[in-house]
Amino acid sequence: MTAHNLSLAALQQAYQSGQTTPRQLLLDLHQQAQAQSDKNIFISLVSEADLLNYIEALERKDPTSLPLYGVPFAIKDNLDLAGYPTTAACPEFAYLATSSAHTVQLLINAGAIPMGKTNLDQFATGLNGTRSPYGQVPNAFLPDYISGGSSSGSAVATALGLVSFALGTDTAGSGRVPAALNNLVGIKPSKGLLSTTGLVPACKSLDCVSIFALNCDDGALLLDLLGDYDPADPFARPNPHSNRARYYPARPKAFRFGLPNLTLAPEAQRLFQQACDQLITLGGTAVPIDFEPFLAAARLLYQGPWIAERKLATQAVPPSAMLPVIKAIIAESVEPTASQAFAGIYQLAECKRQCDDILAQVDMILTPAFPRAFTRAEIDADPIGTNSQLGTYTNFMNLLDYAALALPAGKHSNGLPFGITLFAPAFSDMALLSLGRSFHLATGLPQGATPHQPPAQALNSPAAPSAYTDLLVCGAHLAGEPLNWQLIERGATLKAATHTAAGYKLYALPDGNRPALVRTPGSQSAIEVEIWRLPTHTLGSFLTGIAPPLGLGQAQLADGSWVTAFICEPVGLEGAKDISGFGGWRGWKAAGQ
Repeated sequence: MTAHNLSLAALQQAYQSGQTTPRQLLLDLHQQAQAQSDKNIFISLVSEADLLNYIEALERKDPTSLPLYGVPFAIKDNLDLAGYPTTAACPEFAYLATSSAHTVQLLINAGAIPMGKTNLDQFATGLNGTRSPYGQVPNAFLPDYISGGSSSGSAVATALGLVSFALGTDTAGSGRVPAALNNLVGIKPSKGLLSTTGLVPACKSLDCVSIFALNCDDGALLLDLLGDYDPADPFARPNPHSNRARYYPARPKAFRFGLPNLTLAPEAQRLFQQACDQLITLGGTAVPIDFEPFLAAARLLYQGPWIAERKLATQAVPPSAMLPVIKAIIAESVEPTASQAFAGIYQLAECKRQCDDILAQVDMILTPAFPRAFTRAEIDADPIGTNSQLGTYTNFMNLLDYAALALPAGKHSNGLPFGITLFAPAFSDMALLSLGRSFHLATGLPQGATPHQPPAQALNSPAAPSAYTDLLVCGAHLAGEPLNWQLIERGATLKAATHTAAGYKLYALPDGNRPALVRTPGSQSAIEVEIWRLPTHTLGSFLTGIAPPLGLGQAQLADGSWVTAFICEPVGLEGAKDISGFGGWRGWKAAGQ
């Protein structure tokens, strides 16, 4: 079988050069999918007649007008595709979808072509890829090992080069565990970023539609396209401008990553340490953290009241229609009381406060994507215990409302992929993908189980907006001065007491209460100032309180760097007094002037 390079950039180039056409490629991929039916990847493969209808509709359109022109993709079979059954891997539950899920329709509108509905752990309950009446999905590298779940078919279809990308879901790790086990990029978006309209829920308040991609460039483009606010989804949240693809990849900079003290099997420990070392090489500083609060939150997913959400989602399904292991987890679970539900909410709030405080000390946290991989035989022998282990580093993510990214990070000695997860606060998806790109390229690993390398060409993009702004103050906002409260109440912290570069003058305005910092080439004066670190989202309200003739601009510090600063309009200097000789505002006041 031909191993096509299905990355979005390679596919676009192949179409533009005439190397292939969507018709040629998609019909070939359709045949490849049929030839691999023994892998149980698809529950419903799109019929050849329907595939041709999609192709013919595409051929009537301008390729340059569609960002995903002729791109093949797969859909986890708990998401709707119009005209095809949605089964959630339960034949008795199946219904014919009359419209496509919001995310699926966005992709079709962009020119992508669905190849089929993929296999999954029944009702998206499982992390191993063996819990389906449609058959177990073997790992793309070592068939005796699990592919991971619940999005097993989506992961393996992408890894084997049957599609360019696939949609999955991720409530407890279903998009990250199978990505890592099949050498893929797995995007677990911020909750509410991708619409869940047209999704069979697992835990409605926690569900995320996820993306399996061959590389981070593809993932960033897809995330940006799919991050379309859907008012029909009650859990939808708009994507902030700082989390858009225009800031991907962000320019490299120093970063801090949290490093939990974990006990792993020797080979996993070696691979995890290798990943840690690679992040340090990329500019990271490892910061040891306490991981217990995260693990405590993870335990709540199945040991707390959230199991009731899974029961609610399947209340119309007779227990007899469920696989025994799914029945044991959902149908036979004890429903929590209202008091227990509130107790769980309180416990989660306590965990989140602790976890948020830990995360605030770093830019992101590094973990393995899974503690160890299991053979399918091991899963069969202990389906619940082994599956629980797989969720060790994933179950807490949506409960705590974080964004997460699974990345390829090496291979075990037997050839089985190993992966890591980077996670950070909600809506830091693009920042994670930016670092993920550098990390993936540094590993030298190919895309999925194909021989093709991820695209490595340099990409230019503006620096992503920072969550904090360094602000230079030189008068009433200095520490201990009358207006310093305006900074303190907005969460600002003192970063440094320093001086401007030479070439500045300081004036006392006629009201005697405010200074004016003015850049004056040729002056030898350097003015005493402070730098306060201010949350950027509060900067607007701060700016509205600045009375003319002052405003915000840029000033140079003694070390040569430039920061946001108070500056003065030229008209404001009429009647002002030059106080540069006092070295700063405090010096002038101390002199009793």
